[in-house]
Amino acid sequence: MNEEQRKGTSIDILAERDKKEKDYSKYFEHVYQPPNLKQAKKRGKEEVKYNHDFHIDEKYRNMGKGKTFLIKTYGCQMNAHDTEVMAGILGALGYTPIDDINQADVILINTCAIRENAENKVFSEIGNLKHLKKEKPETVIGVCGCMSQEESVVNKILKSFQNVDMIFGTHNIHRLPEILEEAYLSKAMVVEVWSKEGDVIENLPKVREGNIKAWVNIMYGCDKFCTYCIVPFTRGKERSRRPHDIIEEVRDLARQGYQEITLLGQNVNSYGKDIDDLEYGLGDLLEDISKIDIPRVRFTTSHPWDFTDHMIDVIAEGGNIVPHIHLPVQSGNDAVLKIMGRKYTRESYLDLVARIKAKIPNVALTTDIIVGYPNETEEQFEETLTLYDEVEFEHAYTYIYSQRDGTPAAKMKDNVPLDVKKERLQRLNKKVSYYSEKALQQYDGEVVKVLCEGTSKKDDNVLAGYTERNKLVNFEGPKSAIGKIVEVQVDEAKQYSLNGTYLRESESNMVTV
Repeated sequence: MNEEQRKGTSIDILAERDKKEKDYSKYFEHVYQPPNLKQAKKRGKEEVKYNHDFHIDEKYRNMGKGKTFLIKTYGCQMNAHDTEVMAGILGALGYTPIDDINQADVILINTCAIRENAENKVFSEIGNLKHLKKEKPETVIGVCGCMSQEESVVNKILKSFQNVDMIFGTHNIHRLPEILEEAYLSKAMVVEVWSKEGDVIENLPKVREGNIKAWVNIMYGCDKFCTYCIVPFTRGKERSRRPHDIIEEVRDLARQGYQEITLLGQNVNSYGKDIDDLEYGLGDLLEDISKIDIPRVRFTTSHPWDFTDHMIDVIAEGGNIVPHIHLPVQSGNDAVLKIMGRKYTRESYLDLVARIKAKIPNVALTTDIIVGYPNETEEQFEETLTLYDEVEFEHAYTYIYSQRDGTPAAKMKDNVPLDVKKERLQRLNKKVSYYSEKALQQYDGEVVKVLCEGTSKKDDNVLAGYTERNKLVNFEGPKSAIGKIVEVQVDEAKQYSLNGTYLRESESNMVTV
């Protein structure tokens, strides 16, 4: 920040005061708040507070005048949503988004902690920025997101990555103006990570990616504590937003012309269970949102343990709740499910699937599966394969087990050899490919409704979008189709996508596919 940009701002005033005191370390002592895993494991009974009065103090409004920012996002949809919020806050501070990382004045790395590979990518990214920091020492580099909530990660950054200026977590994004100000002034790395949380902050500014599809967060955190998962520690306890706030956000998106929303939560099926003064769950929320004039509504992610018959009934009614359910099973063996802490059995999962298919015959079911969990035998893995055959999932996200420090599974001996894990993953992926292709074959020659999201990643002359059942369709058509639901004749069913011919804009009374 040069003298002209600093002039007359609160930063200038604070800096002058600290020059007089000549004691930066004392002034910034409160800023260093590292994560604490023991605190993160505690689940207090404190009442969740709802803050509807969020605003950015006027003293910060010109902080980013003439400056640019870039946010690199790793991980899940929740991280993408957090990035939209941070972009909104930075925009309100006067910063302008930029695509060239070498020209950005503020760089934020929004991190994912779900697997070791994701963490390695982030550390590599931070390391690559060392040369940039040397060339442009005034650049502010921040690390945020789930990795910031891990003690081991923060300690590693403090020790090995002095090019980082600030670290903040998932619970205090709304304090980004204050954290940025402290990073500009402090001579040391600013670390502010809240290990315990409780508030729900409403009215945060957002800069959404595009104007066709939108994320709508309905709750934060997770109380399931699956033994392999770090999310309950990085995202905290379950806190649901009030129904009125969610519904008003969806209505506003409908007024703006959005065609699809996705309701987000670490476990959306738990929505409302923590609201003591209201008996209102995800089924009720879906029912209310189905009355809003927005074409498509999705939700993710669902834990099988909490999937209610009421939810099934609401989806079965059709309307704007799409017939696509992502239902992570993780394993098809009861013993493995037990040590995973999943709290359901193979039989109860298959019973849920049967109830869903009975009420929603055209449902598209997708899932997540982990292979090579500690102690998983060949016979247990084969039960996962047979469960896949029985359900006939239309797609699956498959992973080799990745040990996460601080989780109960990290204390187990990772005793499945890596070559065995890779071989099992390969066999599972063959099955995934087979059933994905089989599911797509049924569309050959059919007319489907596609929400056109833009041009294909491979060819600017080809348009692309998804059906209600989440099938990718590529087709040639007018650019005016972008942002609209259109009818496409399927000419070719491939392994993971469909190719087709544009027909026309879709009529509202067309049959759901």
